[in-house]
Amino acid sequence: MHFRKHAPSGALFASSLLLVAAPQLASAFYLPGVAPTSYKPGELVPLYVNTIKPVAATDALLHSVVSYDYYHPFFQFCQPEGGPKRVGESLGSILFGDRIMTSPFELKMGQNETCKSLCEVSYHKGGAAFVNHRIKTGVSLNWLVDGLPAGQKIRDELTGTEFYNPGFLLGQEDPATNKIVFNNHYDIIIEYHAVSGNKDQLRVVGVLVQPESKKYTGKVGPDTCLTQMDTVSLGESSETKVQFTYSVYWIPSPTVWATRWDKYLHVFDPRIHWFSLVNSAVIVVFLVLTVISVLLRALKRDIARYNRLDQIELDDLAGTSALEDGVQEDSGWKLVHGDVFRTPSHPLLLSVFLGNGAQLFVMTGFTIMFALLGFLSPSNRGSLGTIMVFLYTVLGFVGGYTSARVYKSMAGEKWKLCIILTPLLVPGIVFSVFFLLDLFLWAKESSGAVPFTTMLVIVLIWFVVSVPLSCAGSWLGFRAPAIEAPVRTNQIPRQIPPTTTYLKPIPSMLLVGILPFGAIFVELYFIMSSIWFSKIYYMFGFLFLCYGLMIMTCAAVTVLLIYFLLCSENYNWQWRAFLAAGTSAGYIFLNAMIYWVSKLKLSGFAGSVLYIGYSLLISFLFFILTGSIGFFSSWWFVRKIYSSIKID
Repeated sequence: MHFRKHAPSGALFASSLLLVAAPQLASAFYLPGVAPTSYKPGELVPLYVNTIKPVAATDALLHSVVSYDYYHPFFQFCQPEGGPKRVGESLGSILFGDRIMTSPFELKMGQNETCKSLCEVSYHKGGAAFVNHRIKTGVSLNWLVDGLPAGQKIRDELTGTEFYNPGFLLGQEDPATNKIVFNNHYDIIIEYHAVSGNKDQLRVVGVLVQPESKKYTGKVGPDTCLTQMDTVSLGESSETKVQFTYSVYWIPSPTVWATRWDKYLHVFDPRIHWFSLVNSAVIVVFLVLTVISVLLRALKRDIARYNRLDQIELDDLAGTSALEDGVQEDSGWKLVHGDVFRTPSHPLLLSVFLGNGAQLFVMTGFTIMFALLGFLSPSNRGSLGTIMVFLYTVLGFVGGYTSARVYKSMAGEKWKLCIILTPLLVPGIVFSVFFLLDLFLWAKESSGAVPFTTMLVIVLIWFVVSVPLSCAGSWLGFRAPAIEAPVRTNQIPRQIPPTTTYLKPIPSMLLVGILPFGAIFVELYFIMSSIWFSKIYYMFGFLFLCYGLMIMTCAAVTVLLIYFLLCSENYNWQWRAFLAAGTSAGYIFLNAMIYWVSKLKLSGFAGSVLYIGYSLLISFLFFILTGSIGFFSSWWFVRKIYSSIKID
């Protein structure tokens, strides 16, 4: 995924007003570190090649999730003299599957060239079958010129706007003959802009590639590729010779360098975003106001009644009054005041989950804010992955501190085990699953496989930075005074009466979990399309608001569930709050499976395992995140109501 910049405002009030409009604003600047490159006429402009990624085929379905190196032996693309060399990439870029290398293409600023020959290769039947199958699945080539992706111009039929879609097809099926056509000629169209009219300072502001299939029968000259000729089809029963050529056309453009990404950033039917956002906002505001009004009225009445009963009982003891008519004894949530802060089952595991949930919560919030304010530049590839790894590593302190404070408040005794498990359990599960999925990619010789050296770097960062920070946070958390409960806990647990159907674990979890999922459902669809179809996602204004709505929904419905649970005299609220809010992750996984059936048509066992595995990883992290939101909001609510009543 790549991300656009938004111009930050100097005034806080103006920034808040621009949150909704920010996704639609054009970028007007680039941050330091992403400086523009100016070229003189005739100066060489490097063209780098990236991974070959699957995109939607002719049936609009995705047939593969496995990407390949550009110089995979079966593709047999022309290589630069001395062999291709890797271009330095960030950690996030590598994790997202970028494998950028040098190429044999020579682009000279401002100089048009036609029918330049690259090389001639022979495809044997094994390689031809491999390439033809990749063409059927709709893979695309990805080139980079001055940091810009080479793409094709596409017209949105709904809005009538034109935009540049990164990548271009390796080949296509000829509808007339049903033959698989292989593209071996590329018309490279580069738009450039002169800085302040200075013809000696030219900058690249757009790159288009129009691939064609041309069956050359003789020597290639400057005008050979301009004539009409037969197409190339790779034979799977015999050897096929293919001549690769390209042409370069330079076109002056009024687009300035700072806004050159705007033509790549396109949203299909933005009304869907607005409708979804307004709809979710109305529902969430109505839900939150309903919860607040119901709880305030009910709690105000309950607290007044309980305190009145306490006063009457004190008067009776003093012999000054008698129990008034119509006033009943304690009932509802006050009855369980001696058990509501009882240590739940498996407090260590719950504390570890909550520590990691707090860490994910802060990391997600900061990441979205950085993206919203324009710190994740589209020209800085992999910036999202890099900032996420950095933030999660640094915020290990938050996870350790939170875990320790929660565990100490639950009177946990295995504090050493808590310190160890907090930075190891959840990241260990994620890393283990990620490593197993990476083995499938290695077996398929996919470029998406994270190199072993990068794996070692991640493990090194994990144990050298994140684990010590988490341990330091846990140490400070255990040294801090325990969070005291507002009421005393009885020695003998109270018996829990039978509960109604909708308050039983599974029905209540299903009811609570669907509402936070509903707040992010539409935005989740665009994010999944960005991940699997290699589209550019940049609607961080919408994502920021959807994230806030999801937090509010998650907190409101979980608090309401816990109130009803306590009124039914069930004091086991800790795990119920965590699991009920975390059930929204189950809906995310179910949505991923529906997306798999409706939008994907993955061939092969490896592709299905990779899709399901990555979907499970995302759902697991979302489970930890939303479960923690539900628990902490419920914990605050329970402490608030029990500190408001008088307990003898």
